[in-house]
Amino acid sequence: MFTIEHEFDASVITLVDDGTAPLQEDVVINAFAEVITVEQYDPRSDAMVKITLSPEQARDLAAALDLPEGVYQLRRESR
Repeated sequence: MFTIEHEFDASVITLVDDGTAPLQEDVVINAFAEVITVEQYDPRSDAMVKITLSPEQARDLAAALDLPEGVYQLRRESR
């Protein structure tokens, strides 16, 4: 399950683990124009863990989910 909210400066996507137990903590993705952050609560350290991706890294991650093993470089199409 997931939710999508459009805020003033970002789109916020929350991924809720609705699989079988044990369930993982929610993942919150904040997509700003210049950066994407991914946050998840870590109960072991009692802290939020955050990683930051550039828009290009997020694009590559989305593409990688549908590709087989290998090394790839995405190129922008010239218009």
